[in-house]
Amino acid sequence: MASYITPAGFQALVDEYEQMLKVERPIMTREVAYAASLGDRSENAEYKYGKQRLRQIDKRLHFLQKRLQNVEVVDPKEIAGPSVRFGATVCYEEDTTGEEKRVQIVGTDEIDTLNGRVSFKSPIAKALIGKSVDDPATIQTPQGPRTVVITEITWE
Repeated sequence: MASYITPAGFQALVDEYEQMLKVERPIMTREVAYAASLGDRSENAEYKYGKQRLRQIDKRLHFLQKRLQNVEVVDPKEIAGPSVRFGATVCYEEDTTGEEKRVQIVGTDEIDTLNGRVSFKSPIAKALIGKSVDDPATIQTPQGPRTVVITEITWE
């Protein structure tokens, strides 16, 4: 099953893949080759660390390659509408405190809660999806249900 991702999120994955493949891996390969040329590998910490780091890089490259094949890029600007969907940036007001918050609903590879980027699978997104401006939404939290009112929907 494909997972959704915004164009910016897709580009970030591509950039990470290219950086690891074209910069980090060649550097580490040279370092391992140099460490191996120093002789006894059984007591060579640089060689052992280098080999371990190379395995980590290869594992991440494999993950990114598979991930890039299995994501579906969804451009928020192309699906903009009056109700909340994947890619929407939503401003909402807490019913009890009046505090205003802003979140963008993104794919699982793009989550950054400190910067208001939440997964479309999160309780916040599930509560907001399908709602329109001025609609109330009930977010399920560990402390219990919380009611919010949507104040703005944008498509960035």
